[in-house]
Amino acid sequence: MAAVPSAVLTTAGLIGGYTVARATGNRPLGGAVLAGFGAAAFETWRRGPGLGTAVALTGVYVAAFGLSHPLAKKIGSWPAVLGVTAATAAVAVAAERD
Repeated sequence: MAAVPSAVLTTAGLIGGYTVARATGNRPLGGAVLAGFGAAAFETWRRGPGLGTAVALTGVYVAAFGLSHPLAKKIGSWPAVLGVTAATAAVAVAAERD
C-alpha cells in the first residue's frame, strides 16, 4: 500500500483541525486532529527524507498553525487557514522531491 503524501496529511491536519474546533466549539479536539495528522506527517518525513527533514518540516507545520491566528485577525479565519495550509503543502511537496 502506498504511503499517503505528507502534503495530504498536513492539509488534513490544518483544515481538519480548524473545522473540528469550529464545528464543535472544542478547541482541544481540533488540536488533537492537528496533532494526529502532524504525527503522521512526521513519520512520513522521517521514513522518507530523514529525521532532520522531519524535524524541520514539523517546525513549518507548527509555525503555520501559529501564524494562522494573527493572520486570521487581518484577513479572516478561512483565508488564513487556507493560506498557511497551501504554503505548508508546497513546502512538504518540495521537500519530498529532493
